[in-house]
Parts: sequence; structure tokens; C-alpha cells
Amino acid sequence: MRGLFALVLLVGMGLAGFAVYMVQGFVSQQETALAQERAKTARNVPTTQIYAPTRTITYGEPILPEDVTLIDYAVAFLPEGAFATFEEVFPDGEDVPRVALRQMEINEPLLAIKVTQPGRDAGITSRLNRGMRAFTIKVDVASGVSGFLRPSDRVDVYWTGSVGNGSTQSFTQLIKSGIEIIAIDQTADGDRSGASIARTVTVQVSPQDVGILAQAQSSGALTLSLVGDGDDSVTGDVLVDQRSLLGIADDPVIAQAEAAPIDEVCTIKTRRGAEVLQIPIPCRN
Repeated sequence: MRGLFALVLLVGMGLAGFAVYMVQGFVSQQETALAQERAKTARNVPTTQIYAPTRTITYGEPILPEDVTLIDYAVAFLPEGAFATFEEVFPDGEDVPRVALRQMEINEPLLAIKVTQPGRDAGITSRLNRGMRAFTIKVDVASGVSGFLRPSDRVDVYWTGSVGNGSTQSFTQLIKSGIEIIAIDQTADGDRSGASIARTVTVQVSPQDVGILAQAQSSGALTLSLVGDGDDSVTGDVLVDQRSLLGIADDPVIAQAEAAPIDEVCTIKTRRGAEVLQIPIPCRN
């Protein structure tokens, strides 16, 4: 009986050892095949090394040398503005860091558009392109698209008002199209989410457009209209008055009467006793 038990034990151990040997062989074959596939892929897709964060970096955080590392990236899909050398990331030395303008995740390519210039903070001046100026527009829940605006969004600006002293005829006109928002209230964080009622919106425009928007804001009401992502369509002239809004055609009799010249009448006043008379006389220029 004991001999039979020992024989069964030996057979079981042999089978277990054979199974382990087979599993090891299978794993080894798979690792070899995987290494071959990786080598083949590396030969077929040229790669280069660029810098990427080693941790999640949020808006406004400084980027230090220990926060970045080199990663392999396909040359064919290399994004514009990537940093390939340490000197490109820190051109003024390690003591002069850049600051994140957007949140970046681990191994996400570090791009020039997502960081400030060395030594600059994350304020709106770092978002202004060359030759552009910042202008602040006052908004409320209606004119500010119910708070669904974020930095980097583009908007159309409409002006509503009337022209002329005492005029009761008001109209709305598109005065600027597709201008970029660089800040909401006192923040330029482009990663802010959710709706919040803003009091001011800061946009990026040319110096000439600053004058246009300043004059428009002081003489009427400005309303913003959000432009969709990737919308590159050209908006034509938009002008709406009360008559076109209600579909009322201009009365030709009234228009003719308004256009008809009015003859100038000159008079002098003369008193005859208790009566004052107005006597027509030729007008002199």
C-alpha cells in the first residue's frame, strides 16, 4: 500500500514538473514573439524623443526639471511646438521655469502652446499674440451666453443701439466676428469647467478693434454669440432693425414725404397796435 502511494506521488510530481516546463516554454515563446513584433514596429515607424510631464501638471504650476522626461514619439505624428532638448525647455537655465497654461497629464507631449515663456506667469499677457491687445467687455447672464464661455473660445460681438439724438429707431449689428477669449473675469484658466455667471470677458483684438469695441460699448449694448469649435465659416454682414424684425415694409408715401425737400420760409414780425403780424420776406443766405 505504501509502495502504491509512493508511486502515485512520484507520477504526480513528474506531471506537475512537465506542466511547469510546458508553461515556461509557452511564456518564453510569447515573449520572443512580442520582442520581435516590437522590433519590427520600431523599424517600420521612425520615432524621436521629446519631453513630456512625469506627473499631472495643472494650470498655473511651474514646470521644474524633475517634472519632465524624454519619451519616444512617432516622427510622423510629432505635434507642432514639441520640445526635443533640455535647452529648449529651459533656455534660461533650470532656475527660470515655465508655467503651465493648461492641465497636462503624464507622458502627454509638452508643447509650447501649453506653457508660458521662461520666467513668465500664467496671466493674460502670456496669451496675447504679437501685435494684439486685450480688451474687456462687460457681460451678464444674457449677453455672456449664460456663463458657458471659457478662455480660448471664439465669439461674435453684436452691438445694439440707436443713431442720432432722440432717435427711437434701434438696430442690432454684427461688429466683430470670431474673436478669441483669453480670460473670464480674473482667470485665464482654459481648463475651467461648468457654467458660471461672468461679469467681464477679456478678448484678444487688434489696436484698431479696441477703438471699435470701446466706442460700441460706450454707445450701446454688446452681446456675445459663441462660435463652435472648428467653425471656419465666414459670417456676412448682419444688420437687423425693428422693421425688418417684424417684417414691416417701409411706407413709400412716408418715405417720399421724408425725402421731399422743405421750402424755407423767412418772416419778420411787426406790431400793429396790440396785434403782432408775421410778414413773409425773401430769404437771404
